[in-house]
Amino acid sequence: MRKYRSVASIAIVLCSVVLAGGSAWGQASAAGPFHVQNEWKIGGDGGWDYMAVDPQSKLLYVTRGNHVIVIDTTAGKQVADITGLHGTHGVVFSSDGVHGYITDGGANQVAEFNRQTNMIEKTIPAGTGPDGAVFDPFTKTVWAFNGRSHDATVIDTATNTVLATVALPGKPEFPVSDGTGFVYDNIEDKSVIVKLDAKAHTVVATWPVAPCESPSGLAIDVAHHRLFAVCDGGKMAVVDTESGKVVATPTIGDGPDAAGFSPSDQFAFSSNGAGTLTVVHEDDPDHYTVAQDVATKRGARTMALDPDGSHVYLVTAEFGPRPAATADNPRPRPTIVPGSFEVIVVGK
Repeated sequence: MRKYRSVASIAIVLCSVVLAGGSAWGQASAAGPFHVQNEWKIGGDGGWDYMAVDPQSKLLYVTRGNHVIVIDTTAGKQVADITGLHGTHGVVFSSDGVHGYITDGGANQVAEFNRQTNMIEKTIPAGTGPDGAVFDPFTKTVWAFNGRSHDATVIDTATNTVLATVALPGKPEFPVSDGTGFVYDNIEDKSVIVKLDAKAHTVVATWPVAPCESPSGLAIDVAHHRLFAVCDGGKMAVVDTESGKVVATPTIGDGPDAAGFSPSDQFAFSSNGAGTLTVVHEDDPDHYTVAQDVATKRGARTMALDPDGSHVYLVTAEFGPRPAATADNPRPRPTIVPGSFEVIVVGK
């Protein structure tokens, strides 16, 4: 993920969204179904990266540098802290309901933890800079995508051993699984999506997503065979998982990072660092309408979707002044106000 290190480049102003006419969803933001329901002041220092909701416990896991915080989504309070890590990025959950996996990019490893105790039980070597990850239920494997070595480490969750290392054509970002034997991942620096055979451990297709550039967040509509990649330049690329064709490019907000899809109501989401959550309605598999642009807060570009689609969780903090540029750091990012970290809850 392009985590907090890219927030400095995001414009502070909120984005405008072009709303399509002639659809039930072509309406003003104020009339849309989603709104900010709560803001949880969690606190703590430092930045953050990926976040994910455990589908069994509904606990929210947020990676924060050398640890992972666990938040009770019914109370809005931190209830656990997974420590002993070095540079955390992604969190995924196996289908056994017991184990989870954290990509620890600072140590080039993946940490397996117990979701009942939130204690690390084993570490597994990965490539260089493991970042995004996904659990594939078809093969019961965890795929850790290594940002620096440009490959993916495939881990058997039954034995917690490495099955394969799969070379990729560039720097990977968010991955998703379709649950039927294929994994997809954005290759940010090449502006393509790769389709991987989860059983054979091979790249079976590479698809350009033009006019979408630098895709980061990725979500999937399994039933209708559609991917949703959020990109720079205010575009979401909707891609057919069978043909690789870009079928639509709805407008989203500025500075996107994460994406989500709710099959219960056919909404795709883009969380944007400029301070909006763009909600796109799937009218049918080839036609999409921007339903709403929910005002959130500057920097809220990291997102997790509740498995039932009822809530979207975003995180951000207050930002202080930008330090003066130096020869070693010509584009310094703004400072984070200590203790200002928070979770924003968006729902209907």
